[in-house]
Amino acid sequence: MSDYSSQLIEQRRILHQWPEEGWTEFWTTAYIVEKLRSFGYEVLLGTKIINPEQVFGRNVELVEEGKKNALARGVSEELIAEMEGYTGAVGLLDTGKEGPTTAFRFDIDCVCVQETANADHKPNKEGFRSQHNGFMHACGHDTHTSIGLTLAKWIADHKDELKGKFKIVFQPAEEGVRGASAIAGSGILDDANYLFGSHISFMADSGEIVVAPYGLLCTSKFDVKFTGKPAHAGKEPNAGRNALAAACNAVVQMMGIPRHGGGMTRINVGTLRAGEGRNVIPTHAHMALEVRGETSSINDYMTEQVMNIVEGISKGFDVTYEVSQMGAAVDFTNDKECSDIIENVAKTVPSVNKIIPDGNFGGSEDYSVLGRRVQANGGKAAFFICGADRAAGHHQGTFDIDENALQTAFDMYKGIVEKVNK
Repeated sequence: MSDYSSQLIEQRRILHQWPEEGWTEFWTTAYIVEKLRSFGYEVLLGTKIINPEQVFGRNVELVEEGKKNALARGVSEELIAEMEGYTGAVGLLDTGKEGPTTAFRFDIDCVCVQETANADHKPNKEGFRSQHNGFMHACGHDTHTSIGLTLAKWIADHKDELKGKFKIVFQPAEEGVRGASAIAGSGILDDANYLFGSHISFMADSGEIVVAPYGLLCTSKFDVKFTGKPAHAGKEPNAGRNALAAACNAVVQMMGIPRHGGGMTRINVGTLRAGEGRNVIPTHAHMALEVRGETSSINDYMTEQVMNIVEGISKGFDVTYEVSQMGAAVDFTNDKECSDIIENVAKTVPSVNKIIPDGNFGGSEDYSVLGRRVQANGGKAAFFICGADRAAGHHQGTFDIDENALQTAFDMYKGIVEKVNK
């Protein structure tokens, strides 16, 4: 019998050393593909699982750099070509026996965080810190990927005991909620009877399972570019059109959008870059912003207010504008049948000591886009939390988790397979 526990830790530590941001995960995707194929899976890549028309926030220059990095680390040109410029993979396995099509989703990207140099930090002490400066698996997606691969191996090893079909989705670009829409748009999950996904740690500690987190917020991410006209700031400022002033006024007005009485709202302008020189009327301004809402209609309200402000500012300051959507997620509620499965499985997992029926997630997760797609096509979907003690909060350079939680998560997924496909 395979040592799944060793596989869980070994894979996680390998993945932790080479984190890649969204849409650049070419080495990570190659690692996943080679593992899945060695387990006997059919693997789909590129436009077989990605709808290019629904790709958000993909920087072509960073994509090309990601390809070069992967090639430098030994990935073959043939495999890079097979990806068609898009990261992520879906492993398919058919037991040959009639039964449900069950899908699982695991995200694979990192965050743009520098890992701490503190000698007490476990990845530093045990030799698996990030080798990619400025990037780190500081949200646990390295553990998610390892759990998914270990589950894939277990399913392949026990294929003869199972029924139905399996689709294991390794999703790129979760950070910034950029990747799920493109996978959903490919239709790869439209025949799924069930879809399960989870997050490690986040809002629960080791031994805890949150069965049905609520408060997965709708969100829309936008880049806004204002373009004005340059002029000498002393001699003839009236000849210019000030893109920086337009952007600053837009920020102030956005922060003053009336909050919605029907539920929670959020807005944040995360970056504002503008101008070319001290004595030149600023010609260009770039804003990266997001809105969130408790429901789709509230999120739409926030988006509409932002667009009204951008349009009004452009007229008032006589500048042009361009808006690009960079990410999206929706609200999501577990199907009760799936939540019941998760709860019943949790009761059988030895390392689970506390089952929490629900809890406020309080953020956005683009699993929601995939879950809603499956539900819209008549399937059932659920998202749960597998708790893990952590050295620091998510997205911090000192983040690390209790690796024993990987076994708990793996046991949860294995139990789900046994409930649904045995």
